Amino acid sequence: MLIDLFPLLRPFIFLLDPEEAHNLTVKGLKAGFSPIYFQEDDDPILRTSVFGLEFNNPVGLAAGFDKNAEVMDAMLNQGFGFVEAGTVTPLPQAGNDKPRLFRLKADKAVVNRFGFNNFGLEVFADNLHMRRHNPGIIGANVGANKDSKDRVSDYVKGIRALNGLASYFTVNISSPNTPGLRALQSREALEDLLRKVIGARNEGPATPVLLKIAPDLNADDISDIAAVALSSGIDGIIVSNTTIERQDSLKSEYKNEKGGLSGAPLMARSTQILSSIYQATNGKIPLVGVGGISSGADAYAKIRAGASLVQLYSMLVYRGTGLVYKVKNELAACIKADGFTSISQAVGADHK
Repeated sequence: MLIDLFPLLRPFIFLLDPEEAHNLTVKGLKAGFSPIYFQEDDDPILRTSVFGLEFNNPVGLAAGFDKNAEVMDAMLNQGFGFVEAGTVTPLPQAGNDKPRLFRLKADKAVVNRFGFNNFGLEVFADNLHMRRHNPGIIGANVGANKDSKDRVSDYVKGIRALNGLASYFTVNISSPNTPGLRALQSREALEDLLRKVIGARNEGPATPVLLKIAPDLNADDISDIAAVALSSGIDGIIVSNTTIERQDSLKSEYKNEKGGLSGAPLMARSTQILSSIYQATNGKIPLVGVGGISSGADAYAKIRAGASLVQLYSMLVYRGTGLVYKVKNELAACIKADGFTSISQAVGADHK
């Protein structure tokens, strides 16, 4: 039985500033409050193995919610198959000026320009260390400080500091809120970055390394990223981060706020890029589909387009963590309706 308190809390939450509401949510989770009460195992058809890890279900929490690795286990208890914490930078940083988070209610979207606000690697590593014996798959999303003179070195520091503490790493070079960061997606810069990151990873346990890319890519960008990914030895690609583009159809008053747009309007574009990346890599690298998921059908569309796993975050603003159970149950039904007996059979089905 599912008991979801979010519909009762939402009117009060929406009276608060979005960032204040988020911070209160994290504090509540740390104190042991759970908005969801649910007693039922995941459908066995949702189990899957990706980059050497065994997932009870493929629905993960995207980076950005738990920036400092404070409520990883609490979010696993909300039904996620895995949780990605971060983005963490070597040194603590305050991020961009407030306000920096906006609800686009009419569009079921969010704009943020946080700028990697976090407590730094030391706190992040301590939090991972304290829960290291707990079950569950935890990803560590690593980034670079805004004022760093050597951003590649920042990623290497993150990998070295956290290797052995996280289930996988995500190299985040696609946030639009750190000036110049997306330049690391260019072919030459990406080759250098991934070579050094993989080298740092290989100094310790063989922790999978994923690359998170932007949705604002052209055909040449996709071709270059695919070629570098295939030659570098990375274990997966997350598609995609937030977008700097604004659709003409957006209705909300905050639609022109500077920052990255996420939520429902990103679903089509991020899935298109995912499909293109899958084709460009010939399905040889596992992909994680992110952007606009609000139903099991959305998650299934990303899986058929080439995703082995999916992540969500922004739509929790409007639906709460009860959305996780809705997505999982509907996804299981979609897989069975098409006659598949496992998720892996459905991955990339639109291309087969």
